[in-house]
Amino acid sequence: MARTEPHSPEVRQLSRDDWLDAAFDAVAAGGYANLRVLTIAKGLGVTRGSFFWHFKDRNDLVAALLERWRLAQRDIDEATVGAHGADAKADLLRILDASLARGATDYKGLRFGLALRDQGRHDAVVAHLLAEMDARRRKLLEAKYLRLTADPARSAQLALVFYLAIAGAQVALGRVPSSPAVAMQIRDALASSLIEFNSPNT
Repeated sequence: MARTEPHSPEVRQLSRDDWLDAAFDAVAAGGYANLRVLTIAKGLGVTRGSFFWHFKDRNDLVAALLERWRLAQRDIDEATVGAHGADAKADLLRILDASLARGATDYKGLRFGLALRDQGRHDAVVAHLLAEMDARRRKLLEAKYLRLTADPARSAQLALVFYLAIAGAQVALGRVPSSPAVAMQIRDALASSLIEFNSPNT
């Protein structure tokens, strides 16, 4: 299909990010199968011509969406998990608080992530992306726990449990309206069992 001409009103009104935002919303609202160019175009109030100005085809849109999400998750990791303070326990508590806050407020982001998890069951590209992200986060958490335990094997175990616990907590909190009381209960349980424990270095 021919691209829309540069003077078209649709080209001026919609950017590549507009399409990516709409694609993100579509996946968050109805899963990966909801990522349909015609449906998104209709929601944006334009024809498919605007889409082909920015993307070759649906696969190109999907690849761009996944890459944007990957980079956004990397930035989140660097700002929360990757940051180091003088106190390893304080670092872990900060990570816990930030993760629970996202679970209680970023409903769309949570739904998008869950949709990717579902897609990763039968999509090798998505599965690889998620595996890389999980491995990176676990490695960052292991470094935190190693400062507490001085035991690589124990640190790896605690990092895995902590990561899985956060993922479950975000799902539990991902409803409207969120419950501050439940959030505090989860926070206290995870902090006492996975962070504020006695260790050789504390």
